[in-house]
This record gives sequence, C-alpha cells and structure tokens, in this order.
Amino acid sequence: MHCASCVGHVERALQGVPGVEEARVNLATEKATVEYDAATTGVDDFRRAVEAAGYKVRSRPQKVVLDIEGMHCASCAQSVEKALAQLEGVSSAAVNIATQKATVEHAPDRARVDDLRRAVEGAGYTVAGVERPGAERRLARERERLQEDQRKVDRARSRMVWAWALTAPIIAWMIPHMFFGVMWPSALAFDVGMIVLAAPVLFTWGWETVRGGYRSLLNRTPTMDTLIAIGSTVAFATGFVAVAHDLGYAPKLLNYAGVGAMIMAIHLTGRWVETKARGRTSAAIQKLLSLEAKTARVERGGAEVEVPIEEVDVGDVLVVRPGEKIPTDGDVVGGHSSVDESLATGESMPVEKKEGDRVIGATINKEGMLRVRATGVGEDTFLAHVIRMVEEAQGSKVPIQEFADRVTAVFVPTVLAVATATFVAWLLFPGLFRGVAEWAAAFLPWVDPSLGRVSLAIFAAVAVLVIACPCALGLATPTALMVGTGMGAENGVLVRSGAAIQVLKEIDTIVLDKTGTITRGEPGVTDVVPAAGWREAETLRYAASAESGSEHPIGAAIVAEAVSRQLTVIEGTGFEALVGRGIRARIDGQPVLVGNARLMDEEGVAVGELADELSRLEGEAKTAMFVAVAGRPVGVIAVADTLKDDSQGAVAQLKRYGLETVMLTGDNRRTANAIAQAVGVDRVIAEVLPDQKVNEVKRLQEEGRSVAMVGDGINDAPALKQADVGIAIGTGTDIAIEAADVTLVQGDLSAVVRAIRLSHATFRKIRQNLFWAYFYNVIAIPVAILGLLHPAIAEAAMALSSINVVSNANRLRRVDIRKSGGGK
Repeated sequence: MHCASCVGHVERALQGVPGVEEARVNLATEKATVEYDAATTGVDDFRRAVEAAGYKVRSRPQKVVLDIEGMHCASCAQSVEKALAQLEGVSSAAVNIATQKATVEHAPDRARVDDLRRAVEGAGYTVAGVERPGAERRLARERERLQEDQRKVDRARSRMVWAWALTAPIIAWMIPHMFFGVMWPSALAFDVGMIVLAAPVLFTWGWETVRGGYRSLLNRTPTMDTLIAIGSTVAFATGFVAVAHDLGYAPKLLNYAGVGAMIMAIHLTGRWVETKARGRTSAAIQKLLSLEAKTARVERGGAEVEVPIEEVDVGDVLVVRPGEKIPTDGDVVGGHSSVDESLATGESMPVEKKEGDRVIGATINKEGMLRVRATGVGEDTFLAHVIRMVEEAQGSKVPIQEFADRVTAVFVPTVLAVATATFVAWLLFPGLFRGVAEWAAAFLPWVDPSLGRVSLAIFAAVAVLVIACPCALGLATPTALMVGTGMGAENGVLVRSGAAIQVLKEIDTIVLDKTGTITRGEPGVTDVVPAAGWREAETLRYAASAESGSEHPIGAAIVAEAVSRQLTVIEGTGFEALVGRGIRARIDGQPVLVGNARLMDEEGVAVGELADELSRLEGEAKTAMFVAVAGRPVGVIAVADTLKDDSQGAVAQLKRYGLETVMLTGDNRRTANAIAQAVGVDRVIAEVLPDQKVNEVKRLQEEGRSVAMVGDGINDAPALKQADVGIAIGTGTDIAIEAADVTLVQGDLSAVVRAIRLSHATFRKIRQNLFWAYFYNVIAIPVAILGLLHPAIAEAAMALSSINVVSNANRLRRVDIRKSGGGK
C-alpha cells in the first residue's frame, strides 16, 4: 500500500467479506484491523479478499510449544518433526525428546494450532498441552517488523540510486536543450538514447510501481501508483513515436521518454524519503523495545542464578544491584533504593523505593540493592501493556479521518477523468490554452507554445496525472497519530484509541473523582496544635507512641507523620481501643489518651481553649482529636485525606483550557466543599453513592456538555465508560484502567493536563497535515491543466507534499507536553 486510495480499496475488499462487521486499515503501520463473526468467516477469507484486490498479506509467524506424550526415542522425535514440517504454513519445527516438547514456528492464518495437533496425532502421538507465546515472543515479532521496515528503506534507497544513475545523463542531455535551445546533431541518436536510458528506470527499478499501478487499474481500483504508471509510461511511449518520425514513418511528436524516467526517479526518491520518515514515526515503539531487560538474577536454592528473562516466573525473588534494570514488575521485599522510572512516567527525578513498594520492569535501580518478588511476567508486565496500548492506538482512526477517506475513495478516478479531459481539451481546443502558454513562456523555459497540439496535450495530461497526491491525504492523520501516541507513552500518557485524541481536545467539562484523584486516598496529619507550654514535637511523639499499637488508618497516619519527622516512637503498654471515642495507652509509665471530646469528658480532662481549635479544624472538614498525658491536655491533632501536591496547580491549568471542573464524591457536602475550595474546583457534586456516579455523568451530558471523567477505583469504571473520554489514574484498579480511553501512569492530576496538552498538539498537526494535503491538490491540479507545470517538476512537487506531511508529523516531537501554563 502506498496511498490513501490503497487504504480505501483494502478496506472495501475486507468489508465485502460476509461476516465482517468493521475493517480499518492504517497506511502508516500497513496493518488492517478486522472485527468479524468467527462463525461466518476467518483469516483465510480476508487473505483471499486482500489478494484479489491486488495486495499481499504478510504473514507474521508465531511460536507455540506443544507438550507431546508417547515419544520414546530419536526416531519418534523425527517422526513428529516431519509431520509438523510438512504442514503448509509451518516454517520450522524442533522436537526435544528429553523435554517431550515440540517448538513450532507457524503462520497462524495457514497453520492453526488445531492443524498442528492433528498432524502430531496423525503421526501416532498425543498433544497434552499447548504453551502460547508470551510477551517476549511478541516483542521479538515487533523487532522483526521494525527490521523489515529498515529493509524496505534499504530497498527503496537502492532503487532510487540506480534510477538516478540512468536519469542523470538524461537530465544532462535535456537541460541544454530546454534552457539554451541546444539541438543534438542527430535527432535519431537523441531519441534512441532517451529510450535506452529510460527503459531500465521504468521497467526495472520502477517496475513495482508500474506493475502495481496497472494491476490496480485492471482491478478497477486505481491508486496513486496508477497515476504514476500511466503518466511515466505514456511519456515513455512518445519516444517510440519520435523515433518513428525520425525514420519517416510517423508525424512529429516531442520525445518525452526522458521525462518519464525523471518522473519515476523523482517518485522513487520521494518513496525512499517517505519510507524513511514513516519509520521514524515508530520511534516510540523502538525505544520501548530497547528498554526490555534480557536477563534476571533470581534467588534459587539459596543462591543467585542469572537466567534469561523468559524463565522468570511470578513469585520469583529477583536481586537487583545498583545501576541494573529491574527485570520485571514486582514488589520490593528487601532493601532500600531510588529508582529511575522515567520510562513509565517521564519524570527524571528518581523515586524512593523500600520494602512493600511496587516497582516497574525495565526501570533503573540507581543506588542500593533491592530484592523484588515478581508479580507480572510476559504479557502481564507494564512494558508489554504500554506497547500493546500504543499499537492499538496507532492502528485506530480519528473521526476527522472519515472525511479524508470519503475524498480519497473518489480521488484517483477523478484525477484520471480530469487528465483525460485535459488531453481532449488541449487536442480539440488548443486556442483556449495557447494564450496562457505564450504568456508563461517568457519566464517558464519548459513551456513551448510552438509545439504541436498532441505534444502539448500529452505534456499537460501527464502533469495532471503525476501532480495529484492522494498519498498526502492518506498519511496526514495516521502519521501524526503515531507520533502523538508514541510521545504520550514516553510521558506517562497511554491513549487507547485515536478517537480519544480528538474527543479529548473537544471536551468542555472535566469530572474529577475526589478520593485518589484530587486527594491521596489515605489519611495524613494536616495540623498539630500544642497546648500552652508544650512543643509540637512532644504532642506528636506522645500521640504516635500511643497509636503505635493501633491498626486504625488514623493511628497509622499519626505514626507515619512522627516517623517522617524523625521523632522517637516508643512502643507503649496497656493499649486499649475505645470504640467511638479513641484509644488509651501508657507511655513512659504515664497514661496517654488520644480521642474525641467525649473521651476527654469521661476521663475528666479539661481541654479549655483547645476546644476552639478542635471546632476550627472540624470546620475545615478534618478529623480532629485531643491528646492528653497524665490527665492534662497537651494538644490537638487533625487528620484528613490530604490533597496531592499538584492538585491545585493542575486544576488551575485545566481552567486555562476553558474547562469547567467538577468534583464528584460520596463525602458529605461540608467536607467536599472544603476540598473544592482548597483546589479551586468550579462545581461540587457531593454525597453521591458509588452506583450513582454514572448517572451524574449522564446528567452532565444531557446538559449538552462533552465530558471527560477522571477516576481510579472499581466504582468509577461505569462512569469512565459513560463519559465521552474516560481517564484512569494509573495507580488505580485494573478494572478502572480497562474501562478508560486514556491511562495516566502517574497518580497525579498534572498528568491529566499533559494528556489534554498532547491531544491539542496532536490534533493541531492532523489539521495542518489535512490542510496542506487538500490545499496542495486544489492549487496544483489547475496549474497542471493549463500546461504550466513540467511533468518532472509536478512529480517532484507531489513527492514533496507527502514528505512534508510525514515530516510535519515528526515535528510533533518538539512539543513539550510537560511545560507549565498553556491553554486554548
């Protein structure tokens, strides 16, 4: 496939297969995604439909491991190998008699696993089980695809170099004649020389284009190659008429054979540059693949053993030394270090990791040694998930592309009709154009109004054929989408589909779930108010020591605050939890109380002015409690679900994009209003039960709003699905992430701003590309009709239009989606 017309033909061919519900073809990735009824049709039908349309389906081999029973010797192994190798679609089969396993590489569309099973059973053995390929094999296939892309670039470069080697002499012959009126002594020698030099350019190095173009025409599905093929071969054919004229057998006709070679050479140059530039759009995938760890150091049998990453199992304990990659996702079970997680979050600052923390595979351990228990391997790793999401997004379409697809469906047939009409008009009514030609001849040396009408008609018609560029239309959207989604992945923004990019740019309302999104989702100490004569540290130390025996989240928050301040926490005695009131313990032999006013009254503690402090803190939607030592009040401590560090700044930036911010929470209205006021949210919807969140999103949509929902919990999943765009905080549940259109690796609101900034930047590039593609064709084709464009210049302009579209998409990488500020 080379242009948008090719995409349209393949899509129509696939959609014509009974049982196909939807077919999407992406020119940039050269992949087709088909949704179909498996009971009605299958891959074989798709292959036949694509091949009937004149294209090839490239099989991607898969590897499976078969557990085989009944083998006893080398002859058994050879029998199984032979049975498997004889199947069409099997590229290799290796049987290990010691492990009783057969490793088979096969094309799944031609040799299914059931076919492999039947072949083994036909040889007299039994397949006890099948191990399907993990992420490692899938990543290896992705590498093979990238290598194949590089081979395409190399082949395109070779064709270009050889084409120019023969076209350069043609230009050397034509320039003196075109610009200085120099005539060759022998017209016959000139015309024959042009044919001899041009023939290999068209029918050797350009043969793929010529053959593909005419094949598409015969199949009634003309493409951009059809335009190039017709234009260059018609120009080449004039050389034979010119030779016949030199021999006295035909009327005079200008020899355009050299022009045909120039058209093809320029076309091959454009194809090489375009192929190379398109390869750069997959840089994100290449970068992610390069991050994968190859080996892991595993604790086995009391010793450290280095094994290939494929042999790591869930539950294995891995030893990671400073400077090494963490082999796979896991939990820290020993050690303390800082980890560079920039591949996942885009943040350059290392993150502290200690026992109990989660780590991401392929991130870099910077300082201390870590012991990590593997929790995800193969397809279940963060890296595999990111690559899968990026591939899905790059294979999807943006809604705005539907219009481009409708245009390209009729573009090439229209251009063929226009070129034919141009030829006929110049032939029958040369006077309509000759005046323009005479005017332009003064400053365009290739315009020669003295030529015969047939020569002028061919000149203009060929220019129309080769100037038109459906390729730019086809590449305008997918290349920008590939770069944008890849750049998002590098910055911790994982986009599931192209539609999300466009819709996210168009939202006017963003709904933020409070817990875990705006706030941390866990209590933290916000205030420590000591009584007169007491220091803040003393109040906190007594409270933390008393709470050290508590399992309550509030008690844990107080202890964590004391530890963070490096205070000495003493393990108390006589700990007693007093339901609904607080706790009692003895610290340094003294009774300590931590609790509410009711507990203080029961124990006869006069809190005095501290009661006003407690009322003030509770008015700020915080949970406040008194601390008393030996019957005397020593202070008040307040705990609340604390705001994330960047919530206030992120909400302000969202407002700069013109978005109305809405906070959705099940908390009481007083608490909700306090948090909303702290972060600057426009609107609060409080006291919402978990199953009512989706109804609140629907209500906003019924008001005519385009809504994005940000959440992280299981009960957020229905609302994420209902919203126009669902955004899941990556630290949330798998269910929420699966329901979302966009996943943010970092658990903070600034990542939401990055996602919106990414959507604006990507969509801006898409609009620029589409504008250029349409503008170019609208301007260029009329100029060609008037006979003012030399066909070689027309082809160069066509090639440059495609290159410009791809290059413009790659310039998206210069956008810093992490910068502060921004807005519409």
